[in-house]
Amino acid sequence: MTPRTAPSGSPRDNGRRPRAGGSSAPESQDISPQSRYRRTAWAFLLLALAVVTGLREWFGVSGVAGGLLHHIAAGPVGVLGLVVPLLLGALGVAMLRVHRFTGVHVRIAVGALGVLAGVTGIIQVAAGNPSPGRGAAAIEDAGGLLGWIVGYPLALLFSSVGAVILFILLIVFSLLVLSGLTVADVRERLASPRGDGEGADDGGDKEADSFALRLVDRLRGARSRAGESGAALDSYDADEPFRSSLETDRAPRPRGNGRRKRSTSPVAPTRRFEAAGADGALFDEHAEDSRPTFVLPEPAADGAAPPDERPPARRAAPSPPPAEPAGAWAPSSAPSPAEPGPAMAAGPVELPDGTSYVLPGDDLLRPGPEHATRTEANDAIVVRLQDVFAEFNVDATVTGYTRGPQVTRYEVHLGRGVNVSRVTGQAKNIAYAVGSDEIRLLTPIPGKSAIGVEIPNSDREMVKLGDVLRSGAAKKQTHPLVVGLGKNVEGDYVVTNLAKTPHLLVAGQTGSGKSSFVNSMITSIMMRATPQEVRMVLVDPKRVELTVYEGIPHLITPIITSPKKAAEALEWVVREMDARYDDLASFGFKHIDDFNKAVRAGEVQPLPGSQRELSPYPYLLVVVDELADLMMTAPKDVEASIQRITQLARAAGIHLVLATQRPVAQVVTGLIKSNVPSRLAFATASQLDSRVILDQNGAETLTGQGDALYLGPGASTPVRIQGSWVTESEIRAVVEHVKAQLTPEYREDVVVPEVKKQIDEEIGDDMDLLLQAAELIISSQFGSTSMLQRKLRVGFAKAGRLMDLLETRRVVGPSEGSKARDVLVAPEQLEETLDWIRGGGAAPGDEPAVTTPAAVAAPATAATAVSPSSAVTPELAAEDAEDYNRGSWRGRSSDGPDEDAWSLTGRGPSW
Repeated sequence: MTPRTAPSGSPRDNGRRPRAGGSSAPESQDISPQSRYRRTAWAFLLLALAVVTGLREWFGVSGVAGGLLHHIAAGPVGVLGLVVPLLLGALGVAMLRVHRFTGVHVRIAVGALGVLAGVTGIIQVAAGNPSPGRGAAAIEDAGGLLGWIVGYPLALLFSSVGAVILFILLIVFSLLVLSGLTVADVRERLASPRGDGEGADDGGDKEADSFALRLVDRLRGARSRAGESGAALDSYDADEPFRSSLETDRAPRPRGNGRRKRSTSPVAPTRRFEAAGADGALFDEHAEDSRPTFVLPEPAADGAAPPDERPPARRAAPSPPPAEPAGAWAPSSAPSPAEPGPAMAAGPVELPDGTSYVLPGDDLLRPGPEHATRTEANDAIVVRLQDVFAEFNVDATVTGYTRGPQVTRYEVHLGRGVNVSRVTGQAKNIAYAVGSDEIRLLTPIPGKSAIGVEIPNSDREMVKLGDVLRSGAAKKQTHPLVVGLGKNVEGDYVVTNLAKTPHLLVAGQTGSGKSSFVNSMITSIMMRATPQEVRMVLVDPKRVELTVYEGIPHLITPIITSPKKAAEALEWVVREMDARYDDLASFGFKHIDDFNKAVRAGEVQPLPGSQRELSPYPYLLVVVDELADLMMTAPKDVEASIQRITQLARAAGIHLVLATQRPVAQVVTGLIKSNVPSRLAFATASQLDSRVILDQNGAETLTGQGDALYLGPGASTPVRIQGSWVTESEIRAVVEHVKAQLTPEYREDVVVPEVKKQIDEEIGDDMDLLLQAAELIISSQFGSTSMLQRKLRVGFAKAGRLMDLLETRRVVGPSEGSKARDVLVAPEQLEETLDWIRGGGAAPGDEPAVTTPAAVAAPATAATAVSPSSAVTPELAAEDAEDYNRGSWRGRSSDGPDEDAWSLTGRGPSW
């Protein structure tokens, strides 16, 4: 019979049970009641001593032991014996509150001892520097034994004045140790205009000053080269060899010795820190040293070193921020006019038209709760996991864990000769022991020779978007398309650059956090980018998800809620992409960032004879909130437009974000998946849905509420991320801020206005029958009245009238007695003829002025196109309207005969 798993609080001996391979669990995992009560007894003894000493020193209340108590208090620190009861009480309370003393408590103790030594040394020197030869009373009335030890030699060596100066420096240094700050951190906090109070461990704050200097130099370089022309660019977009869409905030942490330390309790792990590399390389989600973890003791069999033990990491010397590759994706240390970086500038940003624009302040997004790196719930899970391995004779040890906001990853190391399947086969037993069916096993953890067991936290934390955008990962990037994702399993903030993505597929079931990510993404764009840098096309078939963003200046068209209009907008994006590529080809650039950089520097001029005024192209972000509705309405047109955009639009600065709650093959087709390299999968209902999104399992085990797997371009292993959350109040505050400064400038050619169709009055209510008759005759090329009677089930009079109407519209020829009429329209002209009968388009056989979307986009190409950042002119809009009336913008018609017949009933349009 299988032994029953003991609860986490049971005092049973888990470490002395025999294990496979003849080894035994470490004795440090034995939690005995005697050791716990012994610690409590010492704590109460200190509290009792603090009480009786306080009564003697403060109130003079004591008995026979009063003299001894006075010597205990005043002997070590002299006149500062009055604070000894407080110190004893604080030490006793600390022993009761914490399980063990960590590095933080050691730092506080060292700092307090330094302050106490400095103060007693000053008192010793001020009291005349008495020696023990003058009696114990003289020492107790001065600085005590501590003051005499540190003050007497310094006063003899450097005089009284020199000793006091040294003690003051000691006190200042000890106060810094107590606070955990450095002089540079204190200076930055005092110089901060908002006093945001971020921790000293924030790596982004330490780079703020140097980044500001680089930003000023870049702006100065842009002004100095504004008048130059014909010079080559200092850098190009293709100069960066390795690109990653993810950027993680690695806050600098104290360096440990890199070795595992023994502990007296399995629920009292020691923290292992890895020093950052001196080369300043960007974070790699597969790098082992980039992940701080709690390390538990692991016994070494036969004197061998633990499996993952390695030499101590070298401390990286303080150095200026590393020079990142120049170009459009990352800030460059060299002056470059390509990215002025207004998102990081303090104060108004001057727009090309001379107006100023102020980005929303960080105070609009409220901070979230502080991240906890270790809780008692995590320690209890460690004991339960070790119980499972011991009870089922699996030679495996939980060596540490890293806690995230939603889940915690526990590291499991195997003994020698143990198969990985021994652990993976215990998945259900582990789920039973920890009381959760949402566990996920990683075999192995990327970059480590260890198995990862991801278990949801019982005490989850919320990740606020404001904290993500204030992190170091977001601050050191000035690209306007950087958006906040959330936190990874290690608890580090993660952001992504949509320009490197370059297109993103977001999918998940209802309530999994998909809409929250879309809101965080759009809010990040508004917080970091001006309307001149990023323009957006928002498609919201559900009509309620994105209505809060209506009227923001970043929009290039009103929010689209109709699926048919969304298909037209995607076709316009294709035309805009072709126009941008025409410019790139005409001026000899491979990427839109290089073209914009040259335009800002004045290094390109319009073609000879052109009246066009060149201006930088903004990034164009197309967000489709529900792809399934579009695929149900016009699947062929939508899929063709998405395929063309995702194949070509990256270099044109156009990026697509597709979201859907139906991750099925009919919606997310193979053509779409092959051209969208980045995937963000939230919780799905089945493994089949997970394979549609990620091409692998895993999304079905997510916990929901923002828990997601991010698979970047070129990556084979997804990264688990807890998505950021932004409230409705915060969104509305940011929207009101941006709407109060600028009004949107809509492009009139994004969605073609609906033209009211003129229908011949003599047709009356027979439009539906007339269209069916025309389709039958043109398809069969046989114009017979009796055929219409049989096929349409109408009488001879109705069939004859339909034939006469078709004759007046040049579909069939005149009657020739009993013979069938000649059909004047070829089958290839069926759609054109039906459209003409409805009242739109040109008559069959007429040559339209423009017949293809590419020809329609020709006026916006190199020689005659208007400025890409400005709205279309009224003259061009009038020409477009005339072209539409002539059928030039018709393209592939998706209107069926039933839809237009419905519009004739007077009950509104068919869509």
